[in-house]
Amino acid sequence: MDEAHFRCRLSSPTAPLPHVWEHTVGSCHAPLALRADWQTQLRRCHQELGFHYVRFHGLLSDHLGTLIRHKNQLIYSFFNADRIVDFLLSIGMRPFVELSFMPSALASGDKTVFSYRGNVTPPADYREWAELMRRLVSHWVGRYGLAEVRCWYFEVWNEPNLEAFWAGTQRQYFELYRHTVEAIKGIDAELRVGGPTTAANAWLPDFLHFCDGHRLPVDFVSTHHYPNDPLWSDAQDTESELAGAPRGILREWTCEARRQTGDRPLLYTEWNASSNPRYPRQDDPYAAAFAAKSALEASEFVQAYSFWTFTDIFEENYFPSLPFHGGFGLLNLHGIPKPTYRAFELLHRLGEERLPVEGSHETVDAWAARRRDSVTILLTNHALPQQPITPQRVRVELTDATAPRAVTLARIDDAHANAKAAWLAMGQPEYLNANQVEQLEEASRLVAEAHPWKREEQTVWLEVELPPHGMAAITIDGAASHL
Repeated sequence: MDEAHFRCRLSSPTAPLPHVWEHTVGSCHAPLALRADWQTQLRRCHQELGFHYVRFHGLLSDHLGTLIRHKNQLIYSFFNADRIVDFLLSIGMRPFVELSFMPSALASGDKTVFSYRGNVTPPADYREWAELMRRLVSHWVGRYGLAEVRCWYFEVWNEPNLEAFWAGTQRQYFELYRHTVEAIKGIDAELRVGGPTTAANAWLPDFLHFCDGHRLPVDFVSTHHYPNDPLWSDAQDTESELAGAPRGILREWTCEARRQTGDRPLLYTEWNASSNPRYPRQDDPYAAAFAAKSALEASEFVQAYSFWTFTDIFEENYFPSLPFHGGFGLLNLHGIPKPTYRAFELLHRLGEERLPVEGSHETVDAWAARRRDSVTILLTNHALPQQPITPQRVRVELTDATAPRAVTLARIDDAHANAKAAWLAMGQPEYLNANQVEQLEEASRLVAEAHPWKREEQTVWLEVELPPHGMAAITIDGAASHL
């Protein structure tokens, strides 16, 4: 078995470890937020994983009834949108408001996206769009109070650089942003508005150049990335696309976006292990290791890093029935945690002080985080599909260390916290009964077990074996420096 070696000096100064992955989490489209099971799952994610905001498409689409034209009169109804916001506030969360898609009453064409037919054409009259913005946001300020709505984010559209999501030109999107930000800032200058919410870091310099040239506020810059951007055909081979991507591709893109945006707040409002909503590895430990590695690497560069999505209650293509079908979610249709959910659970437990870690390895990465008088060493052994990866014996050396009170280990791999493996062993039932759901919930759990350690001359030695795409968290209670 190959070996990786890392060293962490407990007396070293710490740096901040902001939990940017907890800022926001994604969902499908707004009408699903009215479902009881969607609400139950989001409440759990908030309580156990610490998410603060949720973002979804289609708040303005016809299914929510926000705006219709009847007898040549525009009729506004914010009732359903209010019900969603009421629920979010009731559980201690807030909306990350994606302003999409175009109400048919305002649309310049009939091009749509997804099974729910979100209209992706520019407005026929930008003044009518601006009036919708004024009415909607003014209504929310009146209902929830200005102090509350100032805490929200208003993001203009979704991925306008892709034809599937925007039938207009770049210039037309910039005009949409101009009318939107002027309408919302006309209500209150401290309301937060941003964009261009593009796929794959696109348009960032062009967008900022336009806004600066027209003296338009940009309270945050948002974009998206997936390691196989973009995916728009069932004929595409996700495995091959990912195999051809360089290691650390999301970190590279995040660094580049940080360079392009300067010191403006940078928010990634979508990312996942792939852009394919039916990719089997997204139910596997592979995705957990990918997610943990990506989130920790992004924390150095961004203010928010929103995973797409928290649940498999998702109907962009069709509503599935298989409990494990490769969906985007942290939770499956039944609310059973996937390995990615458990990865976010381990991330949530980390402290907000990062200790420097020395050592490098081709597939193994290590991070150290302090929380009060404990230190957690988080390890991943990850590579993209078809790229070389083998089991690794990982040795961790904690120097300047007193003897710990206890050391525990929690794992995510093929044999640990892996509900899909238990489902496969059941014979892959398509429809689960209550007993099966309970069994799979149990199989998904993280189990923290006592882990051996030794100490010699103020150095604590730890060792763990990591299978391919395995993840482990070693928590050292009472991990203090002897200096």
